[in-house]
Amino acid sequence: MPFLDLYAAAALFDMDGTLVDSTAVVEAIWRDFCQEFEVDEAVLVPWSHGRRTPDTVRHFLPDASDAEVAEIVDDFEVRELGTMTGIAEIPGARALVAGLEVPWAVVTSAPRELAVRRMAAAGLPVPPVLVPADEIEHGKPHPEGYLRAAELLGVDPRDCVVFEDAEPGLRSALDSGAQVVVVGALESPVAGGLERVPDLTTLRIRRSD
Repeated sequence: MPFLDLYAAAALFDMDGTLVDSTAVVEAIWRDFCQEFEVDEAVLVPWSHGRRTPDTVRHFLPDASDAEVAEIVDDFEVRELGTMTGIAEIPGARALVAGLEVPWAVVTSAPRELAVRRMAAAGLPVPPVLVPADEIEHGKPHPEGYLRAAELLGVDPRDCVVFEDAEPGLRSALDSGAQVVVVGALESPVAGGLERVPDLTTLRIRRSD
């Protein structure tokens, strides 16, 4: 497959499904959640991709109190932190970030501690700019995370290229004004017409003038 050559002032990456393959781990925990709370996993699992855990819990348990949501989220995150086996890089991720000639950041729906642990488990460095879910007010699909990352890198978001694999992240990135590339096989109205790569092995990102 030919390389996709991109030009940008900075590269902004989602983490799960884009740099790190954690799908099996996360979906297993959500399936347990669905069994415990009698939620249809065929509906919840696709909806949860790219979203913060508290946002998913509140969506599917609208009558839960803040304390109940916090307890569920704490339990979820403890299980995630204890399950690093099976975490791997998306093919090409390590080589891509090692060879970048532009500054880069990660914008993730995971909290900081979990993001750092997952990146390490996949053999990836944590960039100087990491925007995790627990340090912003609005999660994806809101553009706050990508706008914050561009600000911290000192670049205009319109001069950034974003790599995403899930619908909420694509909407977040597009609303930030960035160029957006779909990583993987997502098919959706939002993904239609965007640049696409199967993984990160066929990318070159060069500094724009």
